[in-house]
Amino acid sequence: MDKLTISATANGLNYLPEYLADQEGLFHDTGLEVTAVARDPWTGVLDDLETGHADIALGGLWVPAMYAGSERELSVVCQLNHQFPMAIAIRKGSSGDFALEDLLGKVVLAPGAGGSAPYEFTAGLLREAGVDPSGIRFVRDLSTAMLVELFTAGLGDAIIADLVTATELEASGAARIVFRHLDDGGIMPNSVYYCRTERVAELRDRISRFTAGIDTAMRLLPTVDPHTVDDILKRRWPEKDQGILREAQRQMAASAVWDTVAIDETASDRWMRILAESGLVRSAPSYASLADDSFMADYR
Repeated sequence: MDKLTISATANGLNYLPEYLADQEGLFHDTGLEVTAVARDPWTGVLDDLETGHADIALGGLWVPAMYAGSERELSVVCQLNHQFPMAIAIRKGSSGDFALEDLLGKVVLAPGAGGSAPYEFTAGLLREAGVDPSGIRFVRDLSTAMLVELFTAGLGDAIIADLVTATELEASGAARIVFRHLDDGGIMPNSVYYCRTERVAELRDRISRFTAGIDTAMRLLPTVDPHTVDDILKRRWPEKDQGILREAQRQMAASAVWDTVAIDETASDRWMRILAESGLVRSAPSYASLADDSFMADYR
């Protein structure tokens, strides 16, 4: 049995296909023993790649993008999320239809301790809608837990949050979900697997089998026994309301978030343009410079 180690930026519901593949022995069926650990702070994944404690990392595409052209050469090998599973929730009591321009002049909490995507992708959507993000006061760079606590205590008019957190806020009566990136954000290669470029040749066979396992899990999810998913939810998040987890999982399953392990090149270019507009990259990296498409070619 060959070993493959993963260092992940979080333990997230949007990573469900990997957890399903592990539980159902899909990696084992390909001759792989896969072990994974979630790092806090998430930047530990870069240390793990550098030291060799991990073969591949799981996290946002924006990370390899920011390092493109630097001495830290990273290659993306496949994706886990085809969309961005976040939402915008506003204070309960606000009524009527919602448009992104309604955020102008408001205070919006945008968690950033786990990465830049919640703010940066939302800011990109605002610009695409003709709304200047500078007209909105964003509270950034703090953890989700801290900003949720402050939002509940009265800070801000809206919050950008993952689907589980947003659904929890709505269930508590503190907020109302008014925008789901899954519904209105289009295709966005969010969470991807990447490794040090110098190790691609060494890991090629193992990564190919791993990608096949993730693909099988994605195709299995729509028909798998609900109790199987429930077992994963209870084991990974025993402290969470299982009904809320199941509802968030239902919304993701109904979207395109787990449609394919293959990155959409046009969507990648769009995300890179958004990052370039914000100055997070010196220039928008091309798809070819970011990804080794050979691992994804069979799944297009």
